[in-house]
Amino acid sequence: MSARGGGSGEPVGDRGSGEPVGDRGSRVSARGGGEGRAPGSGAGGVELRHLRALVAIGAEGTITDAAIALGVSQPALSRTLRQTESRLGTRLVDRSTRHLALTDAGRRLVDHAHRILALVDDALADTVAAEGRPLRIGFAWGALGRHTVPLLRAWRESRPDIPAQVLRRDDPEAALRRGEVDLALLRTRPRPGGGLVCVPLLSERRVAALPVDHALAGRDSVRLTDLSAESVVICATAATTAAHLWPVGQQPRTFEVPGADEWLTTIATGDAVGVTADSSTHSHQHPGVRYLPLADAPSVTVFLAHTRTGRHPATAEFIAHTTRLLAATAAAGPL
Repeated sequence: MSARGGGSGEPVGDRGSGEPVGDRGSRVSARGGGEGRAPGSGAGGVELRHLRALVAIGAEGTITDAAIALGVSQPALSRTLRQTESRLGTRLVDRSTRHLALTDAGRRLVDHAHRILALVDDALADTVAAEGRPLRIGFAWGALGRHTVPLLRAWRESRPDIPAQVLRRDDPEAALRRGEVDLALLRTRPRPGGGLVCVPLLSERRVAALPVDHALAGRDSVRLTDLSAESVVICATAATTAAHLWPVGQQPRTFEVPGADEWLTTIATGDAVGVTADSSTHSHQHPGVRYLPLADAPSVTVFLAHTRTGRHPATAEFIAHTTRLLAATAAAGPL
């Protein structure tokens, strides 16, 4: 949570009033049995400014910081929030404690708001420059491994007017659903619902990541059972490895770290071994880590996902470009 807004980081009401949001929220909801709870009021009168306000509150965690991010005053933002809840007839932000949190309804609306605002921003951008906006591609871990740079170079040569922007996101599927990216590289199938389309691109072998001084590091390959007695570290942003890869009764102890740097460091220092997709051998080299093929592990399918509506006019063209390049690479020789 941000510490801006006087350094306290605590959600507060109108600036200078000294009144916590929880107190103000309780008083508002007590008026007339809940402000604006008219039966069938629905979403009438909710405007884009209401959605932007709620998104900022959810992202910043306090009214103070959200107001700073939006460039408005605390009292104005507090009024906008109360107005949004009144018009929808439901509570969106829990002010019952000193720590502000979105309600279930608030979280659902924020997810929708991300998509709505992204569509509006895209429409406005397309009005100014129909195809000038970068095509945004989200990924969590290794993008497309050794194919990433050739793919982007070839795209730049063929479409210099539409830059391809690669953006790392801890959850690229969620970023795609929110409209933060136009395409997402995934190594697991998306959750059902939400209108996403998945195009399978390629299959990657799995590899073991070992400390360079590990007893198995001198081999040409290893098997999953060779790692059963080891501690296996799992990166939270890579969803392709879990204990169920191993046979029942031979599953190793696993633990999680938050990101790629922590994952590599944990392995390099000898605290654990890892299992990952082959793309990591190209995008996450480390002098203290050796990658070896896993002879008996199932491969990982890489998907390119997009929304059914397609937010960027070059979406279909980039997918065709990617599949063509990968097909040509596969015809030229094995990975």
